[in-house]
Amino acid sequence: MLAVRTSRTVEEARLRHETTPVATAALGRALTAAALLGALLKGKETVTLRIIGDGPLGGVIADADAEGNVRGYVKNPRVDLPLKEASKLDVGAAIGRRGFLHVTRDLGLKEPYTGSCPLVSGEIAEDLARYFAHSEQIPSACALGVRVNREGVVAAGGLLVQVLPGTEDLEDKARMLEENLKGLGAVSSLIEEGASPEDLVAMATRGVPTRILGAQEVRFRCRCSRERIEEVLVSLPPEQLAELLSTREGSSESLIEACCHFCRERYRFRPEELARDK
Repeated sequence: MLAVRTSRTVEEARLRHETTPVATAALGRALTAAALLGALLKGKETVTLRIIGDGPLGGVIADADAEGNVRGYVKNPRVDLPLKEASKLDVGAAIGRRGFLHVTRDLGLKEPYTGSCPLVSGEIAEDLARYFAHSEQIPSACALGVRVNREGVVAAGGLLVQVLPGTEDLEDKARMLEENLKGLGAVSSLIEEGASPEDLVAMATRGVPTRILGAQEVRFRCRCSRERIEEVLVSLPPEQLAELLSTREGSSESLIEACCHFCRERYRFRPEELARDK
């Protein structure tokens, strides 16, 4: 079992991408799911989660590594939709209920491995559980939550429960864990009330012997850099670079600007900096 609290991480993503509440909730759930998947990695491995539905968000992308670094974005951060019953954000409608969830793991081999499954609801947690059951044959339960108010992200976090083959009393333990999760309530509410990841694990595994194997910090951290962006730009044909030229406001200096999708960091270069023969 894995549990994570991502409130500050999701708030940083909201600020960087200037997302509406429903887009914040969708991105926050995806970042939280990526953090949980990243905890299953080791070394320099990475995982990318892509949820592509037919809703107005246009897709949500998040990735993570084994060290707790996550990043992500939504294609349309300004989506706004009516609330569902009980004043809940309609993440399923924003993502769409027809589409696919893709999980790509880069394990340092020649080619990354990608598994996919159709969306169940667009709410992400159910879709991820279905992915594990159908693509990896691992019975899983997942809970993700993001609570947002007018000031920003109040609480965010999640749980991933997997019962692996060979577990003693497999069916009994799976049934007990399922019942615990059903009675747990909203993860975001528990976190808002002060629950730690360890508390979430204890509540979800009530009646099942457990021990904490480790813990690590989760943070929003992008892998982009000026050097990496420069390498990409230098590889472009001269005509494409010419199309990217713009003039900075209040200056006659022409610059080439690139913006990272994941973190919205902007990098500016003078044309001579990108000359192939410099």
